[in-house]
Amino acid sequence: MQIQQIDDTVALDGLREEWNALLENSAANSVFLTWEWLRTWWKYLAERRELRVIALRHGGELIGVAPLGIRRASLRRLFPFRSIDFLGSGTVGSDYLDLIVRQGWEAEALDAFSQSLGQSRMLELSRLQSRAQAIQFAGILEARGWKAEIAQSDTCPFVDLRGHSWASYLASLGGEHRYNVRRKMNALNSHFEVSFEQIEDVEKCGPALRLLIELHQKRWQEHGQSDAFHTEGHVNFHNEFAIRALRRGWLRLFLLRLDGRPASAVYALRYGPTFYFYQSGFDPQYSRHSVGVVAMALSIKHAIEEGVDEYDFLHGDESYKFHWARESRFLARIRLFPPGRRGRCYQAVLNGRSRMRDWLRPPTGNLGKVGVGTA
Repeated sequence: MQIQQIDDTVALDGLREEWNALLENSAANSVFLTWEWLRTWWKYLAERRELRVIALRHGGELIGVAPLGIRRASLRRLFPFRSIDFLGSGTVGSDYLDLIVRQGWEAEALDAFSQSLGQSRMLELSRLQSRAQAIQFAGILEARGWKAEIAQSDTCPFVDLRGHSWASYLASLGGEHRYNVRRKMNALNSHFEVSFEQIEDVEKCGPALRLLIELHQKRWQEHGQSDAFHTEGHVNFHNEFAIRALRRGWLRLFLLRLDGRPASAVYALRYGPTFYFYQSGFDPQYSRHSVGVVAMALSIKHAIEEGVDEYDFLHGDESYKFHWARESRFLARIRLFPPGRRGRCYQAVLNGRSRMRDWLRPPTGNLGKVGVGTA
């Protein structure tokens, strides 16, 4: 087993084809672990991290990648130590992060990762599914004296669409919601000339994404700021990634127009058998026509017609998602502290930070803060 540490973007760029081929042959396969998503994130949203990707090879063949970065100490976030986390972490909404391991090589790869990181600083591994390799990796480190803290961080509602037609899916919804969806779709068609356009042209992609962001921000002006597109870095990230995703055939960007005027938009991704709903927006002047509900319905209908297995709403337990979805999966976060005095110090500081944040937290939440996938 050869262990390669990648700490510069030239070497990272050289892994592109191998990375994606490995991902497709791993249990971690999702759009948020593609080279395109993580490389674009690194360009715009890595902040002051240092690259710390670990690549494993056997006989020259890439059999594992740990997509990691070193996060610098920060007094602003009340953690005066360097730590390691996944590329893609933060507010961009990367769900289902993990170590990427070729199927059949799990035991060897996890052992090699643990040796490479076994004398390291604290690790914070977030957005993990229950079957994530990172959870098995944490168990290996625990057996070597590390301390682990695991907590549920989010829930991801999803719809199993296997075997469904649009009619059978509608029939599976609750009676009141099913009635409302049909009534609102029919009413919209009776009052307007309705079009639901998928953006498939590179020249149209940028303007369409800007329109979606504008509609999203309009929707949230009266409630406060959404954290979906709240910084220049986030907007630049999506501008570049959307083009990459379109060229790879992953982008599902839709515009709902009424009499030719944009009323709502949906930003989604199709990767393998999964349709990921990422974000949406609508013009509040059309609120009484429920254009957000209609756009959501049309995006699910489109996903069914594409033949996907699953429509994933991604993280966030907003009530509207459960009007459409009956199932959900949980995401976990693991913090791993190295043996000895240093690990105990990390743990004590983090626990103190949590207590301070609880003490400073206002009695009511900020309604303007919304997660990925907010309609």
